[in-house]
Amino acid sequence: MRPNVLDPLFAPVSSLPGVGPKIAALITSLVSRLPDREATVADLLFHIPHSMIDRRHRPGIAYSENGDIVTLDVTIARHAAPPRGSRAPYKILAFDDTGQIEFVFFHPRRDWLQKTFPEGERRIVSGKVEWFNERPQMVHPDYAVPPDEADSLPAVEPVYPLTAGLAAKTLHKAVGGALMRVPHLPEWLDPAHQRQNHWPDFKDAITILHKPQGREDLAPEAPATRRLAYDELLANQLALAMVRSHMRKLSGISRKPEGRLQRAVIRALPFQLTSSQANAIKEINEDLAAPVRMLRLLQGDVGSGKTVVALAALAQVIETGAQGALMAPTEILARQHAASMAPLCETTGIRLALLTGKDSAKARRETQDAILAGEIDLVVGTHALFQGSVAFKNLGLVVVDEQHRFGVHQRLALSSKGQGVDVLVMTATPIPRTLVLTSFGDMDVSRLTDKPAGRKPITTVSASLDRLEEIIGRIGRAIETGQKVYWICPLVEESEKIDLAAVEDRHRILEQVLGQRISLVHGRMGADEKEAGMQAFKSGQTKVLVATTVIEVGVDVPDATIIVIEHAERFGLAQLHQLRGRVGRGDKPSTCVLLFKGPLGETASARLNIMRETNDGFLIAEEDLKLRGGGEILGTRQSGMPGFRIANAEFHADLMETARDDARLVLERDPQLKSARGEALRCLLYLFGRDSAISYLRAG
Repeated sequence: MRPNVLDPLFAPVSSLPGVGPKIAALITSLVSRLPDREATVADLLFHIPHSMIDRRHRPGIAYSENGDIVTLDVTIARHAAPPRGSRAPYKILAFDDTGQIEFVFFHPRRDWLQKTFPEGERRIVSGKVEWFNERPQMVHPDYAVPPDEADSLPAVEPVYPLTAGLAAKTLHKAVGGALMRVPHLPEWLDPAHQRQNHWPDFKDAITILHKPQGREDLAPEAPATRRLAYDELLANQLALAMVRSHMRKLSGISRKPEGRLQRAVIRALPFQLTSSQANAIKEINEDLAAPVRMLRLLQGDVGSGKTVVALAALAQVIETGAQGALMAPTEILARQHAASMAPLCETTGIRLALLTGKDSAKARRETQDAILAGEIDLVVGTHALFQGSVAFKNLGLVVVDEQHRFGVHQRLALSSKGQGVDVLVMTATPIPRTLVLTSFGDMDVSRLTDKPAGRKPITTVSASLDRLEEIIGRIGRAIETGQKVYWICPLVEESEKIDLAAVEDRHRILEQVLGQRISLVHGRMGADEKEAGMQAFKSGQTKVLVATTVIEVGVDVPDATIIVIEHAERFGLAQLHQLRGRVGRGDKPSTCVLLFKGPLGETASARLNIMRETNDGFLIAEEDLKLRGGGEILGTRQSGMPGFRIANAEFHADLMETARDDARLVLERDPQLKSARGEALRCLLYLFGRDSAISYLRAG
C-alpha cells in the first residue's frame, strides 16, 4: 500500500555506499524506531544534527583564540618523534606568517603521520586550538589535506548524536548518500499556509538541516526546522483524527438510564462532590447518552477525586444492564481501587470482583465464569483483564487508570471485548495542553481542577543531605506524636543494584536510629512482600515506609502526613509532584521534605524552587515541559515530545493546533484521502511512521 515514490527512502541503510553489515547495525541501534529491523534511509534522514562546526574561521596561528575551531594554512617545519616505547606524545611543528603551532598526537601510526604531514610542505589543517604555556597547540587535528584538496574539507560540518563504534565521518558519509536518495515528493502542505510561512519543500528542508550554512539553519525556529516539525505534527494529528473517526463510526450504544444508581453512589459518599467532579460526571453522562462511543480523558491532579467520577460513570452504565471494567497499572493499585469502591458498591448493590495475577487458577476461573454469566457488574484488575481468556457477557464501559503510555491502537483493543464499548482514560499526571493534543488528540478531555473540601495544602521544604541526622531526629519526634512518614529513595535503572543497596541501607539505618520496625517496599520484591509492607504501614503497625517510586501513583494512606524524598535532584518535576501527592490526603497539615545533594545544577535548582512555590499540578506540568521536555511528563525516556524526532513542545507548540485543525479539515473534505493532496498525505503518514492509521480510513 505504500506509495512507490517512497521506495528509495524505505530501502535499508545497508544499501547506502560504504555501509556494510557492521556499520548498518550501529546506525540501526542509533536511529531505528524498531530495533528488531534494520534502519531505513528515512530513519537516518530524521536523525537530525544537534549543532555544527564552522571551519570557515581562518584567523592565522597567532590570532587563534583558546578553544576555537580554526582552519590554518601552514608549512610543516619538523617532526619531534619520541623514542619508540615512550608514552610521550608525538609532536609536529608547523608555522605560518603569524607564528608557530604544535600538532600533538598520542599513540599514532608514525608512517601515516610522515605521509600526511611531510616536512617542508604546505597543509590545510583544521581542529581545535588550545594555548598551553602561552604556546598554541592542536591535539589530533580533525583534518589535514594538501592545498589542492582544500575543497574536500567541509566548510560547515553538522554534529550528530553518535554511538560507540560509529565514527562521525562514517555517519556523515552515510547521511550524504541518504540525501542523494530523497525524491521530489508531492506537496502535502496547504499552498497558502506554506507561502505564508516561507517554508521550503520537504526535500530542501531535510537537505538544509543536514547541510547547514550557519547555526541559524539548525535553530528550532528556522523555516526548514519548523516545516519538518509541522509535517511531523500533521502526520500525528491526521492519524489520531482517522482513528477517532473510525471509533466514532463503530456502532456506539446510547446509554440513558434514569440515573438512579449513580445518584445512590453520590448519596453514599461521605463528602460533597466538587464543582469540577459534578461537571465531569455531567460531560460523561452526555457522552454515554450519545449513540457514538465515548472516548474521554479525565485529567485530575493528585487527590482530586477521579475514582469517584469513574465509579459514577460505571454506575450509569451498570444501571442499563451492561458491565464495567476498571484497569489499573499495578496490582497494588487494582487492590486499592477495589478496596475503596467496595463499601459504595455494597451500599448500592453493585456486584464487584477483583481479578489479579495472584489469584489461584481455581479462583480466577470462578471469577471469569461469573463475569461471562453476567453475575458481576464491575471487575477491577490489571491489564490481564484484556487478555484473551477473559470474556464479558455485556461490557459497556472500560476505565483505564494511569495508562498514559497507551497508544491509540491499544485503546481500540481495550474496547474490543464488547459491543460499542465506551472508554474513559484517567491520569493523575497533569498534562500540558500541547501534550494532550499530541498523545490524546483522539479524545475529549475533562479536567478536575479543585480538591475535595477539607484537604490542606502541603508545605514543601528543601534541605541538603548534609542535614540528614537533623532530619531523622525530626522524623523521630513526629512519629512519637502519632504521625506516619514516607521515606522515598531514588531507583535508577542503569544502576539498579547500587540503588537497591541504597534503599535497603536507608531502611536498616532508620530502623537502628529510630529503634522500631519500619516497612520496606521496592520493585524487586514479590507482590506478597510489597502488599505486606504496605498493609503494615496502612494499619499503623509501622509508622515509617521506606520505598522506591513504586508508591508514586495512587497509594492512599490518608493519615500519612510527612514525605521525605531523598536525592530529590534526580527526579523530574512531574514525579516529585506525584510523590508529594502521597501526603495531604487527610484533614491534617502535611509536609514534603526534598533532600538534595549539592551543588545543584541550574535545572535541578529551578525544579526544587517550583516545588516549594506551588502545589498546582497543572502549573507544575507546564514548567516541567519547559525544563525537561514532554518525555518526562508522559513517563517516556526521551526529551522533546514523546514519539517525535523533530517537533519540540517548547518551540513548536503553536504549530500543534494548526496541525489539528488542518487534519480535521482534510478528513471532512476528503475522508478517504483520494484527492491529489490526500495521496500526498498518505506519503506523509508513511514517512513519519503513522501509516497504521491508514487502515482506519472509511471504506468507500
